[in-house]
Amino acid sequence: MVRGLVVFAYLLGLAGLFLAFLSQRYWFARAWRFAGRIGDPAWRRAARGTLVALLAPIALLALLAVTRNLRGVVTRGSWWFSFFGLWLFSSIFSYLFIKIVAGAEWLWKRLCAPASEKLAVPASPVFATSEVGAEHVNHSRRHFFQAAGVIAGAAPFVSAMYGFAAERFRFSVREVEIPVANLPPALDGLRITQISDIHIGSYMPVAEVRRAVGLANELKGDLAVVTGDFITGRSDPLEDCIAEISRLHAPLGVWGCNGNHEIYARAEQRSAELFQQFGMKLLRQENAELRWQGSALNLIGVDYQRQRDAAGKPAPMLAGSEPLIRRDVPNILLSHNPNSFRRAAELGIELSLAGHTHGGQVRVEILDHRWSPAQFLTPYVAGLYARPLHAPSDLDERELAAARPASSPEPSASRIYVNRGLGTIGAPVRLGVPPEITQITLRRAV
Repeated sequence: MVRGLVVFAYLLGLAGLFLAFLSQRYWFARAWRFAGRIGDPAWRRAARGTLVALLAPIALLALLAVTRNLRGVVTRGSWWFSFFGLWLFSSIFSYLFIKIVAGAEWLWKRLCAPASEKLAVPASPVFATSEVGAEHVNHSRRHFFQAAGVIAGAAPFVSAMYGFAAERFRFSVREVEIPVANLPPALDGLRITQISDIHIGSYMPVAEVRRAVGLANELKGDLAVVTGDFITGRSDPLEDCIAEISRLHAPLGVWGCNGNHEIYARAEQRSAELFQQFGMKLLRQENAELRWQGSALNLIGVDYQRQRDAAGKPAPMLAGSEPLIRRDVPNILLSHNPNSFRRAAELGIELSLAGHTHGGQVRVEILDHRWSPAQFLTPYVAGLYARPLHAPSDLDERELAAARPASSPEPSASRIYVNRGLGTIGAPVRLGVPPEITQITLRRAV
């Protein structure tokens, strides 16, 4: 199933690029036609020249974003970058919704309109207003779909501005109790403060990182962890981010792991060096024993777990991690990618802490069903999940439930908590998915 998700993610990415191209072509054509309505030739040429001048930097930013080569072109905190992200997000969804309304109107004309118009025209020839009645139906239908198109086209722009201005920095604290298999009595009640996906830079200023760290310190956790993606790209201020992280306070220290954006920025080793410089520890395929009230737990940290190698072939999750796992004490894994959870459970790791998804950044609820873009990338979008310890990683939860006899006792569970992150990527927008600081309390599994 995981392999299928990876293939689907690649196809989804290609579809997204194609949709982005279609949407930008649509909006450019609309603006070009609108400028063409200007009566004065000089003003018309000026309007179209301005349109081309605006399109050129947007197209350049799009190309650079795809190649992840923004160094020296867009500085951190640049309003250009924020504008580009907002425009791309809004314009794509606006185009998509407009086309959905247009498709609905096309279906109505083909399937429903003829029957409704026949019903609207009186059967008796004595009524001379039959043509007016049909015309009224046509106008009503046309006005309805025109209004629906305007609302559908405007909604993404309004939502994006709200998500940018109101929800992006509305940090929320989530407190969750997690049962942990094999947890010694002395560790019952141990508190772990988790933050993730900071993405300091264009969309996340240093001041907001400092505020988030202050909120995390108010929770007075016994252990603090940061599960990757300190930055987005090479031009982002990695040292500033880790300096702010070092303001976290916890008796058992501050620990972390790398995310995928540290790979993109070629900053994995530099992140580890800065963690050490500021008195913290970033675990890279390493483990450490932590002792609390006379009992121990084994903290494991790994770099971002790729699902495919450089040749595009499926890569094994948590390869070489077996020697890091202990059988005499509970294990806690810091792994940025939540898709490593199945392998972690198979290896007998009791608790995994992850990030990476941002909770999808946007969540829509329709008829009691919640939808998030992250669902296309992972079954572990946000929050707490469980599967049996030592369960084969190639089986999903439904297959495992079907294979277990109803009379058998409930097996010990491995669990993962997926943090929704602090920052944003792609577009500086959050809708229904507030940035998160998590306070985890460990409990003995019953």
